[in-house]
Amino acid sequence: MRPLLRALLFLIWPLGLLTPALTAAQDDASAPAVLIADELFIANDRELIARGNVEAFQGTTRITASEIRYDRSTGALTITGPITMEDGEGITVLASAAELDGTLRTGLLRGARMVLNQQLQLAAVQIQRVNGRYSQLYKTAVTSCQICEDGSPPLWQIRARRVVHDKEERQLYFDGAQFLIRNIPVFYIPQLRLPDPTVDRATGFLFPSFRQNTEFGFGIKIPYFINIAPDRDLTVTPYIAPGTRTLELRYRQAFRTGRIEFNGAISRDDERPGDTRGYVFADGSFDLENDFKLTFDIEVTTDDSYLTQYDYSGKDRLDSAITISRARRDEYISGGLIAFKSLREEDVNAELPTLVADGIYEARYFPQRLGGELRLALNAHSHYRYSDDDILGRDVSRASAEADWLRSWTLGAGLRADVTLGLTTDLFNVTQDSSVPQTQSQISPRGAVALRYPMVRSGAGGVTQFLEPIFQVGWVGGDQIDVPNEESTRVEFDGGNLTSLSRFPEPDRRERGRTIALGVNWARFDPDGFDTSLTLGQVLRQDADPAFTETSGLGGTASDYLVAGQISGQNGLTLTARTLFDEDFDFAKAEIRGDYFGQRTTLGGSYLWLQSDPGEDRDQSIAEIAVDGSYRVDKHWTANADWRYDISISRASTAGVGVTYQNECVSVGFSIDRRYSTSSSLEPSTTLGLTIGLRGFSARKGTETYTRTCG
Repeated sequence: MRPLLRALLFLIWPLGLLTPALTAAQDDASAPAVLIADELFIANDRELIARGNVEAFQGTTRITASEIRYDRSTGALTITGPITMEDGEGITVLASAAELDGTLRTGLLRGARMVLNQQLQLAAVQIQRVNGRYSQLYKTAVTSCQICEDGSPPLWQIRARRVVHDKEERQLYFDGAQFLIRNIPVFYIPQLRLPDPTVDRATGFLFPSFRQNTEFGFGIKIPYFINIAPDRDLTVTPYIAPGTRTLELRYRQAFRTGRIEFNGAISRDDERPGDTRGYVFADGSFDLENDFKLTFDIEVTTDDSYLTQYDYSGKDRLDSAITISRARRDEYISGGLIAFKSLREEDVNAELPTLVADGIYEARYFPQRLGGELRLALNAHSHYRYSDDDILGRDVSRASAEADWLRSWTLGAGLRADVTLGLTTDLFNVTQDSSVPQTQSQISPRGAVALRYPMVRSGAGGVTQFLEPIFQVGWVGGDQIDVPNEESTRVEFDGGNLTSLSRFPEPDRRERGRTIALGVNWARFDPDGFDTSLTLGQVLRQDADPAFTETSGLGGTASDYLVAGQISGQNGLTLTARTLFDEDFDFAKAEIRGDYFGQRTTLGGSYLWLQSDPGEDRDQSIAEIAVDGSYRVDKHWTANADWRYDISISRASTAGVGVTYQNECVSVGFSIDRRYSTSSSLEPSTTLGLTIGLRGFSARKGTETYTRTCG
């Protein structure tokens, strides 16, 4: 009980207050500090001395020390270290000695070190505290690197004659600052302001990046972040190089129900002397009333090669769109407008569908008397070409109404039967094409019966196998009307549409007549993580459909054989493949993708082969290999590379290598990228990039993974 009585006496004596008044005193910033210790005594009738596990409190400030002397006549505290001061959230001060007033808000700390947000360290000869808000550090060294006791210098540091930390504004002000790598001075800054690590957003310069390009030469990007308000900001980035003068801009704003972001740049360069070049990309989304959602994106550029030359985007077709949609459990509504622009040399934008409008309404119902599921859909589409030439400037509009009834039964021995009955009405309006009637309509009834026999078998070790043969008989009535094929020029035959009654992507083409779909699904699931799946399928039809291209795999009365599968292992390996081939093993398409995700290595690769097909505007076969991956050499170093090779022309398309170094206080990245593509407006180029980031001046904390060890 004696240490407790001493502590209570020590609390009451300097305050001259009863214990119930203690809380109010702590809430008042001008109130004296509260002291607690294992041992205390009074010297010279005026000085209290506390020793052993000494703690002092005042508001959010807490101090621990080996000894504190309290002078009652002056209200001053003389503190003997080692001292640890926790000054609110995220601020810790370590010192060897200190002299503070009774509020712990004003005074002097010697041999001190301030740690902000467990990231940034500020070591000073002394720290002067003023009113609990300002801390002035003299002869200061600032770093976020691990400091070793062997005296070796940190990787980087900022030395300054004086540093002022504003606790309320959460800013650091440097006087006579010098940036050093190890102990080598790099540059001198008379005055510098930086946010402390507790700040999420602050106006000021961000770390620059360096870029060497064969087209523009060596350049530097210096981003400047402007914190306009808590809900909006602007980043201005000058890009200065011998061959270009560019200004990049990014604007972001958050709203109560959505957000927007604009990215853009404006350039004057040697590639097109006298021309002003630039681009604007924007996107946003907003939540509207009644569960509706508005989304938009804008993509605009001044010329076809600007985005690729400046590495802003690899897109060769731009799309600007606005869409309003709503998705519910049994209903979907969507309406949108899209504006396209091609950047390909061979495309003439005036002869392409440039403006496209779409509207979709889908709903499903579950009638109790009839049973099953009833699906209703309305679909409207229109696309417009700027050209006024006949046929080349063709404009098409269409509207469709669909109704389908679906029901399933489980028969004896687990046999599943699925029945589909439906009817579709299409109306087309074609203008600026004298080869076809302007207005046409069609009615397409359809029906299908599918039989599935799912089987499951369990084996040793919890392994489960699944086997499902599929047999479907389908029919679609009506005749194909004479409308141009504008939207269904590319058809994909895969496991997802094996039992579809029309595999064309849009209603301007529909499969007709009787069809039979044959298939089998097999899968193996292993609790140890080695899973396998395989799909085989073929479609037989009464009459061949000439709208199917040669490599679609659906030409003739018997389609190509579809084979698709996937293998995934617990070790992070995944392999996916799909191919189409006929009875003579002539392949129309083949693709394979493999990925490996290990503890230190990630590796991905793909192979794609497409047979030549004039119906798809492909005069020659296409084959391509793409590889990308990274390897973590150790906890600091990571290497990465990517490579894309066009087998059909025996030439690489792109290649790149890079290396990054990260630890607790710095992040450095170096990359080399080569673009081999050539055209009249785009030449091959090589780009070298260097980015450097210093940790400790942002709210993001580094992980222990990157912490450097001493010794």
